[in-house]
Amino acid sequence: MAETKYLYGAAVQGIQSFIFQTNELRDIVGASELVEQICTKAFEEFGMDGENGEAVVTAAGNIKYIFNKREDCKKAVLEFPKKVMEMAPGITISQAVVKMEGEFTEFKNAVNKLEEKLRAQRNKPMPSMTLGLMAIERNRKTGLPAVKVKDGEFLDQGTSAKKERDENANDRLCEKAFGIKNINHRRFAHDIEKITTKNDWIAIIHADGNGLGKIIQKIGEDNEKLKNFSKNLDEATKNAAQEAFHYIDYHLHALKGNIIPIRPVVLGGDDFTMICRADFAVEYTKAFMKAFEYETEKMGHKLTACAGIAFIKSSFPFYYGYNMAESLCETAKKDAKSIDKDLAPSCLMFHKIQDSFVTDFNAITERELTPQKGISWNFGPYYLNDTEDRWCIEDLMAQVISLDSEEGNAVKSAIREWMSAMHRDDGYAEQLLKRAEAVAGKSAVATLKAATQCTRTIKQKEENLNAYPAYDILSLHSVIYQETK
Repeated sequence: MAETKYLYGAAVQGIQSFIFQTNELRDIVGASELVEQICTKAFEEFGMDGENGEAVVTAAGNIKYIFNKREDCKKAVLEFPKKVMEMAPGITISQAVVKMEGEFTEFKNAVNKLEEKLRAQRNKPMPSMTLGLMAIERNRKTGLPAVKVKDGEFLDQGTSAKKERDENANDRLCEKAFGIKNINHRRFAHDIEKITTKNDWIAIIHADGNGLGKIIQKIGEDNEKLKNFSKNLDEATKNAAQEAFHYIDYHLHALKGNIIPIRPVVLGGDDFTMICRADFAVEYTKAFMKAFEYETEKMGHKLTACAGIAFIKSSFPFYYGYNMAESLCETAKKDAKSIDKDLAPSCLMFHKIQDSFVTDFNAITERELTPQKGISWNFGPYYLNDTEDRWCIEDLMAQVISLDSEEGNAVKSAIREWMSAMHRDDGYAEQLLKRAEAVAGKSAVATLKAATQCTRTIKQKEENLNAYPAYDILSLHSVIYQETK
């Protein structure tokens, strides 16, 4: 009689808050490397593929492993969370186990039960390892209890772990994102000032795949297929990142300097998070989404991707920037799914953060992007390919580039005056627009009309709003072309 096997599952939580807890780029890099190791190197002590069981998924914050023996599974359940929380304080683990016997002998039944248990475990809070008494000295940047002093700086446990990272792992993550082997590590940006050039704007990009759930439902019944799919998806995401990197290098010549102005943060599964110079962020993201579609289609399961781009000043807290990027990505996904529920088309949204009062994008839309009842500046998302009444990314970039012309400054001024008037009286705004068109050249008139004509209607709560692209065009133009240094 065959010995009963055990399907073990773990889900990593709190990854992004751990990574973006600080504004030090070096510590963010260290945190991303630790996260990269959690599902691979850190788990090897408990489950090595082929030795005491079979690895099904070990990437992107998820582990699924079939243990041959109860003792090995028990050891993982008892010791793995402690190891992870000591390795990366602030991150927690949800775990579940399904005994593969009876109706759960079949993998498809066992994995469905495992997911059900993991969802329940995620709702149970884990005790924090970073709490301390009020009288304890604290890290000045994170506010967490200090455990050591280094070069006069009080370090909490998490920051200490990030600073003591494996430098070779830093090189591996960059090589994975750039596709360049044996690159001089001095070209990697270790300080945020090294990323910026003519202005202080940087971009935090967060992209996420669409259609993954439905594919998992189809192939999740077969552990071998799921294992191969997980491996191939990680490879496809890596290849897409490398294609995007080479695209901006070859077509935009954005990498001429000695320092590479891109800092990979998360790259695994279908997750993609990067920090980069603001001026090429939209084109970089567009190239990634295009390559992601191509690479996943090659592996037999085409996926699309949605992305959010938060443009922030280099001095602005990264954590808020990431939250905005994630919120923008979710908003883009929602709009894309309204077009095609089966496979949402690839698209992106962006926002230029200009104040310190940052909430989610829906709140910003109501506070900043709704000048009057029935009017909205929230025109996105922008799609990779032509889609119904939406603009594609090329449409947007064409208008942004057109402002960098002889008449560009006059057109920008006219658009700003029109937007200001729209806060009070759209009749007066229309008069201003006609006056500007009367003295403008042919190409300038085309740009004015493109920015100030409503070409789509969006729904905000229970109200239909006429949306205009003017705000997005001016915002994107400023982060690309503005010179403040």
